[in-house]
Amino acid sequence: MRPTFVFVALLAVSTACGGAAAQQKVQFPALDGKDGAAATELAGYLFSPTGPGPHPAIVFMHGCGGLFSRTTNAIVSRETAWRQQLVDKGFVVLMVDGFTPRDTVEMCSRTSFKEWLYLRRPGDAYAALLYLQAQSFVVRDRIGLMGWSNGGGAVLMAVAAQSRGRPAGFARPDFRAAVAFYPGSCSEQRLGADWTTVIPLLILIGQEDVWTPAKPCQELTQGAINRGAPVTFHASPGAYHDFDWPGLKRRELTSYTTRAGVVPITGEDPAARADALDRVTAFLTRHILN
Repeated sequence: MRPTFVFVALLAVSTACGGAAAQQKVQFPALDGKDGAAATELAGYLFSPTGPGPHPAIVFMHGCGGLFSRTTNAIVSRETAWRQQLVDKGFVVLMVDGFTPRDTVEMCSRTSFKEWLYLRRPGDAYAALLYLQAQSFVVRDRIGLMGWSNGGGAVLMAVAAQSRGRPAGFARPDFRAAVAFYPGSCSEQRLGADWTTVIPLLILIGQEDVWTPAKPCQELTQGAINRGAPVTFHASPGAYHDFDWPGLKRRELTSYTTRAGVVPITGEDPAARADALDRVTAFLTRHILN
């Protein structure tokens, strides 16, 4: 049966740079309905470029802190900044909120982390892909995927050859390309020594990231490249976690200390952020626009 997609609330929001962009809240079913249970109704925030369509599109997967700021209740500025960049380049952007419909605000700490929810997020990415492919204003075979940290881990699990999210018997065009920023689970220990993908993938990470370390991620990536995977890995020298988050001051997150006793460090690195803008633009142009 074809899923029913429901459009709700149309409004205008201001961007970080003071302009206005159309934001449309949409709802679509997750792929988590099993054994007769109802599927979770996911929330998405849709942004479209001006001009006639159809347009290519990008699905956003937020980090462990959720899509919204707990101080302003607005979409966090990292995603807002990237959305502005991509919409200006002609992409439709669909931000998936996988937390609010599941009564979750954040899952960054040892006590708040929900493994079951994390493992459903790759399916949420494919639910968003199916939603976009049903829209007349989207080019159904030119849709990409982008995620940060926890959402970056969801990207790696989604695009894997043995995907945790791809529906059984999936016969539609798959994601055309994917970008994962400092992704969680980026190690052979978490994803397996045989992890690979056929989807072009760009991984961007900070060389000094202690929350999602670069070394095990590079080892996973190199193994996949050796097996023929179209993966590009880049570690930015001197950069920490969240290096592309505009205006984020460097800080140590003691409340999110890991089981290994590591205190995560986050903060913008302007040089790494500028480099990421160039790399992502070139990557998406090559694999989705051309």
